[in-house]
Amino acid sequence: MAESMLSVGIDLGTSTTQMVISKLTMNNMASAFTIPRVEITKKEVIFRSDIIFTPLKEQRIIDVERIKQFLDTQYQRSGIKKSEIQIGAVIITGETARKENANSVLQAMSGYAGDFVVATAGPDLESIIAGKGAGAQSYSKDYHTTVVNLDIGGGTTNLVLFNDDELLDTACFDIGGRLIRIAPQSKQIEYIAPKLKEIIQKEQWAIKEGMTASAELLEPIIQTLVSVLENSVGIGDQNPYYQLLITNKGLKLNETIRCVSFSGGVADCLDSKDKALFEFGDIGVLLGKALANSRLFQEKQVIASQETIRATVVGAGSHTTKVSGSTITYDAKVLPIKNLPVLKLSQSDEQLKEEAFASVIQEKLEWFAVNNEQQAVALGLLGKKNPTFAQITTTAKTIIAGFKNQLTHGFPLIVIVEEDNAKALGQALYNYLPKEYPFVCLDGIQVENGDYIDIGMPIIQGSILPVVVKTLVFE
Repeated sequence: MAESMLSVGIDLGTSTTQMVISKLTMNNMASAFTIPRVEITKKEVIFRSDIIFTPLKEQRIIDVERIKQFLDTQYQRSGIKKSEIQIGAVIITGETARKENANSVLQAMSGYAGDFVVATAGPDLESIIAGKGAGAQSYSKDYHTTVVNLDIGGGTTNLVLFNDDELLDTACFDIGGRLIRIAPQSKQIEYIAPKLKEIIQKEQWAIKEGMTASAELLEPIIQTLVSVLENSVGIGDQNPYYQLLITNKGLKLNETIRCVSFSGGVADCLDSKDKALFEFGDIGVLLGKALANSRLFQEKQVIASQETIRATVVGAGSHTTKVSGSTITYDAKVLPIKNLPVLKLSQSDEQLKEEAFASVIQEKLEWFAVNNEQQAVALGLLGKKNPTFAQITTTAKTIIAGFKNQLTHGFPLIVIVEEDNAKALGQALYNYLPKEYPFVCLDGIQVENGDYIDIGMPIIQGSILPVVVKTLVFE
């Protein structure tokens, strides 16, 4: 028996805000006598909103009322009532996540769908979500290759590296189409971002606010941005401003990057034949044009993206409801749990020695810090097929060492293992955790980076837990 539900995705980015509504069709794939296994069998976007510039009051404050008005208008256009939406996701990304009132916006937004995932995505999580939405992950899987997606928005460029379906690394640079803003009519430069001002001053280029913009005038700063983006995937000698333009970190570049894809608003400017240079009131078209003629196109295989400007928002909130295995350990006091981001470790991480494994966990937990503040995160592991008692004990100690900072904040320890050994691992964790420490260890659930999970109250005499995995993008 197929059932369907409506899901909404809303993305408040540095430069644009938009929404999509998707219809998800679900079927129970299990036979009559086994535990239900509900899967989403079809996903279709049924409404794509207008795309507006993110409304700000002054430079630093998001205009919540205008965003609400926009969303109300879009709901009217779609012919779908808010009450008909069961699930969804609001994501605040790019520089907008750094705005002073990002959290109050999230609070105000959560009324805009049923059971909302509401998240500020730090630069790493945003990279992952955009890369999946652009199709880079599925391409890397289908062709067994390395793909970097560059999601070039208004304020930042988010990079994610996939190799054969596995997420290897993320990076972010302060490079985007809105870092210089230009009045479309008068062509007067209205705004130059602080880091670009610094470069212009050091180089003594004659580019100032109030001047009339032209391609020739802006050429040197555009070339600097392109050169740093070439460097970001390992092309060319390091530009003197590479370090300055890093938002949080660059790619480690241990792998040869074979393919590149582009998403974000600037991706629509790579083919800029029909576009006037300053039609968007910024340097997006110039940047797109320069990238299309850059070494990125000459030295890498550029693959087509499934989504460009909508990569982050498409399918936001596509939910799959699952049930855990029945060999689990949990402390019922922490339940229910809602909207917890997932850190899924790679198989190569899981094979590391104890200390290296613990430090990888610590390092990757930083992906989820927003403005250097930790938040609760669930750990996803593949786990071993038939582990020995010693292996289970070692894994438990390593997880606790990796989550040291989280535990000092008192965040519950949530561990999700694909293989069927959460009972033994859970008991080992219980032995090494502080007395009465809140934790859940469950198995039989597959999670990915970029997912959020809800864990409900126990069912079937407390033997299993219902789990909702909210995948913020279409696979």
